[in-house]
Amino acid sequence: MALNLSQKQEVVAELAEVAAKAHSLVAVEYAGTTVSQMTAMRKQARDTGVYLRVVKNTLAARAVEGTEYECTKDSLIGPLLYAFSTEEPGAAGRLIKEFAKTNDKLKPKVVAVGGQLYPASHVEVLASLPTLDQALAMVARALAEPAAMFARAVKAVADQQGGGDQAPAEEAAAETA
Repeated sequence: MALNLSQKQEVVAELAEVAAKAHSLVAVEYAGTTVSQMTAMRKQARDTGVYLRVVKNTLAARAVEGTEYECTKDSLIGPLLYAFSTEEPGAAGRLIKEFAKTNDKLKPKVVAVGGQLYPASHVEVLASLPTLDQALAMVARALAEPAAMFARAVKAVADQQGGGDQAPAEEAAAETA
Protein backbone atom coordinates (compact mmCIF):
# COMPACT_ATOMS: atom_id res chain seq x y z
CA MET A 1 0.00 0.00 0.00
CA ALA A 2 1.42 3.35 -1.04
CA LEU A 3 1.66 6.09 1.54
CA ASN A 4 0.47 9.61 0.91
CA LEU A 5 2.67 12.61 1.73
CA SER A 6 1.35 13.15 5.26
CA GLN A 7 1.78 9.45 6.10
CA LYS A 8 5.35 9.56 4.80
CA GLN A 9 6.02 12.63 6.94
CA GLU A 10 4.66 10.80 9.99
CA VAL A 11 6.90 7.80 9.31
CA VAL A 12 9.96 10.02 8.88
CA ALA A 13 9.14 11.95 12.08
CA GLU A 14 8.63 8.76 14.09
CA LEU A 15 11.81 7.17 12.79
CA ALA A 16 13.79 10.38 13.34
CA GLU A 17 12.61 10.51 16.95
CA VAL A 18 13.68 6.91 17.53
CA ALA A 19 17.03 7.44 15.78
CA ALA A 20 17.76 10.53 17.87
CA LYS A 21 17.47 8.49 21.09
CA ALA A 22 18.75 5.08 19.94
CA HIS A 23 22.04 3.54 21.06
CA SER A 24 22.71 1.49 17.92
CA LEU A 25 21.28 0.55 14.54
CA VAL A 26 21.35 -2.72 12.66
CA ALA A 27 19.82 -2.85 9.17
CA VAL A 28 19.21 -6.30 7.72
CA GLU A 29 17.92 -7.80 4.52
CA TYR A 30 14.79 -9.74 5.33
CA ALA A 31 13.43 -10.90 1.94
CA GLY A 32 12.08 -14.43 2.26
CA THR A 33 11.34 -14.17 5.98
CA THR A 34 7.93 -15.61 6.82
CA VAL A 35 5.16 -13.71 8.56
CA SER A 36 5.42 -15.96 11.62
CA GLN A 37 9.18 -15.36 11.85
CA MET A 38 8.67 -11.59 11.60
CA THR A 39 5.90 -11.73 14.22
CA ALA A 40 8.15 -13.66 16.63
CA MET A 41 10.99 -11.21 16.01
CA ARG A 42 8.73 -8.21 16.61
CA LYS A 43 7.44 -9.72 19.86
CA GLN A 44 10.95 -10.31 21.14
CA ALA A 45 12.02 -6.86 19.95
CA ARG A 46 9.29 -5.24 22.08
CA ASP A 47 10.40 -7.30 25.08
CA THR A 48 14.08 -6.33 24.69
CA GLY A 49 13.81 -2.61 23.88
CA VAL A 50 14.42 -2.83 20.15
CA TYR A 51 12.42 -0.71 17.69
CA LEU A 52 11.86 -2.67 14.47
CA ARG A 53 10.53 -1.10 11.30
CA VAL A 54 10.42 -1.91 7.61
CA VAL A 55 10.46 1.38 5.74
CA LYS A 56 11.55 2.62 2.34
CA ASN A 57 15.21 3.54 2.29
CA THR A 58 14.52 7.07 1.05
CA LEU A 59 12.33 7.68 4.10
CA ALA A 60 14.92 6.10 6.40
CA ALA A 61 17.65 8.27 4.87
CA ARG A 62 15.59 11.39 5.57
CA ALA A 63 14.84 10.22 9.10
CA VAL A 64 18.49 9.71 10.06
CA GLU A 65 19.57 13.15 8.80
CA GLY A 66 20.98 15.11 11.70
CA THR A 67 21.41 12.03 13.91
CA GLU A 68 24.47 9.92 14.57
CA TYR A 69 23.10 7.42 12.03
CA GLU A 70 23.48 9.83 9.13
CA CYS A 71 26.66 7.89 8.31
CA THR A 72 24.44 5.02 7.08
CA LYS A 73 22.62 6.97 4.35
CA ASP A 74 24.77 5.71 1.46
CA SER A 75 24.56 2.10 2.67
CA LEU A 76 20.76 1.85 2.71
CA ILE A 77 20.23 -0.26 -0.39
CA GLY A 78 17.60 -2.91 -1.01
CA PRO A 79 14.67 -3.95 1.16
CA LEU A 80 15.82 -3.50 4.75
CA LEU A 81 14.48 -4.05 8.23
CA TYR A 82 15.74 -1.41 10.66
CA ALA A 83 16.46 -2.42 14.26
CA PHE A 84 17.23 0.43 16.65
CA SER A 85 18.39 -0.39 20.20
CA THR A 86 16.43 1.95 22.43
CA GLU A 87 17.49 0.74 25.87
CA GLU A 88 21.00 -0.68 25.53
CA PRO A 89 23.50 -0.75 22.65
CA GLY A 90 23.76 -4.52 22.15
CA ALA A 91 20.04 -5.34 22.11
CA ALA A 92 19.51 -5.01 18.34
CA GLY A 93 22.66 -7.02 17.63
CA ARG A 94 21.57 -9.83 19.96
CA LEU A 95 18.07 -9.90 18.44
CA ILE A 96 19.33 -10.09 14.85
CA LYS A 97 22.05 -12.59 15.70
CA GLU A 98 19.56 -14.87 17.47
CA PHE A 99 17.01 -14.81 14.66
CA ALA A 100 19.65 -15.15 11.93
CA LYS A 101 20.65 -18.52 13.44
CA THR A 102 17.31 -20.04 12.43
CA ASN A 103 16.62 -17.85 9.40
CA ASP A 104 19.28 -17.74 6.71
CA LYS A 105 17.23 -15.05 4.89
CA LEU A 106 18.14 -12.47 7.57
CA LYS A 107 21.42 -10.92 6.44
CA PRO A 108 22.91 -7.97 8.32
CA LYS A 109 23.96 -5.15 5.99
CA VAL A 110 24.62 -2.12 8.19
CA VAL A 111 25.77 -1.68 11.78
CA ALA A 112 26.12 1.78 13.28
CA VAL A 113 27.07 2.85 16.80
CA GLY A 114 28.14 6.26 18.06
CA GLY A 115 28.16 7.89 14.64
CA GLN A 116 30.41 5.21 13.17
CA LEU A 117 29.45 2.85 10.35
CA TYR A 118 30.71 -0.72 10.70
CA PRO A 119 30.60 -3.70 8.36
CA ALA A 120 27.79 -6.24 8.74
CA SER A 121 30.15 -8.66 10.48
CA HIS A 122 30.17 -6.33 13.50
CA VAL A 123 26.73 -7.62 14.48
CA GLU A 124 28.67 -10.26 16.43
CA VAL A 125 30.63 -7.59 18.28
CA LEU A 126 27.48 -5.59 19.01
CA ALA A 127 25.68 -8.72 20.21
CA SER A 128 28.54 -9.51 22.60
CA LEU A 129 28.16 -6.23 24.49
CA PRO A 130 26.90 -6.80 28.03
CA THR A 131 23.30 -6.07 28.94
CA LEU A 132 22.60 -3.21 31.32
CA ASP A 133 22.27 -5.61 34.25
CA GLN A 134 25.53 -7.34 33.34
CA ALA A 135 27.34 -4.00 33.03
CA LEU A 136 26.01 -2.84 36.41
CA ALA A 137 27.14 -6.10 38.00
CA MET A 138 30.64 -5.64 36.52
CA VAL A 139 30.81 -2.09 37.88
CA ALA A 140 29.61 -3.24 41.31
CA ARG A 141 32.29 -5.97 41.38
CA ALA A 142 34.95 -3.47 40.32
CA LEU A 143 33.89 -1.04 43.04
CA ALA A 144 33.64 -3.71 45.73
CA GLU A 145 36.99 -5.36 44.99
CA PRO A 146 39.26 -2.65 46.52
CA ALA A 147 37.25 -2.73 49.77
CA ALA A 148 37.43 -6.51 49.88
CA MET A 149 41.19 -6.42 49.25
CA PHE A 150 41.62 -3.85 52.05
CA ALA A 151 39.60 -6.01 54.45
CA ARG A 152 41.70 -9.08 53.57
CA ALA A 153 44.91 -7.08 54.10
CA VAL A 154 43.76 -5.79 57.51
CA LYS A 155 42.78 -9.31 58.54
CA ALA A 156 46.13 -10.69 57.39
CA VAL A 157 48.04 -8.03 59.37
CA ALA A 158 45.91 -8.70 62.44
CA ASP A 159 46.51 -12.45 62.14
CA GLN A 160 50.27 -11.88 61.85
CA GLN A 161 50.24 -9.84 65.05
CA GLY A 162 48.96 -12.70 67.08
CA GLY A 163 45.36 -13.39 66.36
CA GLY A 164 43.82 -9.99 65.80
CA ASP A 165 41.24 -9.25 68.55
CA GLN A 166 42.93 -11.44 71.21
CA ALA A 167 46.03 -9.22 71.59
CA PRO A 168 44.27 -6.12 73.02
CA ALA A 169 42.32 -8.29 75.49
CA GLU A 170 45.56 -9.91 76.75
CA GLU A 171 47.23 -6.48 77.17
CA ALA A 172 44.28 -5.21 79.20
CA ALA A 173 44.45 -8.25 81.47
CA ALA A 174 48.20 -7.76 82.01
CA GLU A 175 47.75 -4.10 82.98
CA THR A 176 45.17 -4.87 85.70
CA ALA A 177 47.32 -7.53 87.29
